[in-house]
Amino acid sequence: MKPLIAVDWGTSSLRGALLGGDGRVLDEMASADGILSVPAGGFPAVFAANFARWRDGRDTLCLISGMAGSRQGWQEAPYCPCPAGFSDIASRLLWIEPGRIALVPGLSREQSGVPDVMRGEETQVFGALDMLGLADAQLVLPGTHSKWVRVSAGRIDRFSTHMTGELYALLRQHSILARTLPADDGELDVDAFRQGLAHARESASLLHAAFSVRTLALFGRLPAAAMPSYLSGLVIGEELRSQRLTQAGGPILVIGSPALTERYQLALQSQGLTSQAVGSAATWRGLWTIARQLGEFA
Repeated sequence: MKPLIAVDWGTSSLRGALLGGDGRVLDEMASADGILSVPAGGFPAVFAANFARWRDGRDTLCLISGMAGSRQGWQEAPYCPCPAGFSDIASRLLWIEPGRIALVPGLSREQSGVPDVMRGEETQVFGALDMLGLADAQLVLPGTHSKWVRVSAGRIDRFSTHMTGELYALLRQHSILARTLPADDGELDVDAFRQGLAHARESASLLHAAFSVRTLALFGRLPAAAMPSYLSGLVIGEELRSQRLTQAGGPILVIGSPALTERYQLALQSQGLTSQAVGSAATWRGLWTIARQLGEFA
């Protein structure tokens, strides 16, 4: 069976893993060669520089997920419309080298006449499902642009994007609130974070709730060091307010960095919901599962 080179090529970073036919990780790498650092026409050279050692003398397949398939990437891989499952993704791969190198398409969805998209997260979702043997689940992938995903019968049937991380950064750095916040975030203050979650639930909107960061500072109700955690609770709490989650909707999975996973699990817990964290290995499992759809690892 062919080895698989699994690649997660994002905006600011590049990760890869060499997988055996059984999906086991044989080797891993990471670099700062995100798509924004690659010069025009430079993707083949950057790919070769990072992965030639894994391809040398081997009959390998390489699947690449993430922003490498965007309009700013190696080539634009057209979005696959929802609902979509493993086989739909596999059938819409964009081949750079037929049978050797392919870009995984992202997903698109229309809601109320407005499109929504994802690239890379779909691979993590399918990997998590395969790892845990699930066909139905609710997932959140926190980040700069958080994704909420609903999977039914092994297919992503809907998802939504929330600019939570980006909004936090804008408020943190470029609003009047920045004047009362410390220079760095520091460690998570769990009590302040929970206070922010609670205020988000009780408030009419984030447009109103965000000003409480300033007023709590003016009246000395929270120490400056706790304010970033409180603001984080406000924006994540606002994000959760837009979701209609129940345990009856299937297991709730959180896929992200340890720091963000902790915050989202605390936020879900504040609503009486249990969740399960899934690590970065979901990407490799997702790409391996797509390869199996091609018969490479059947």
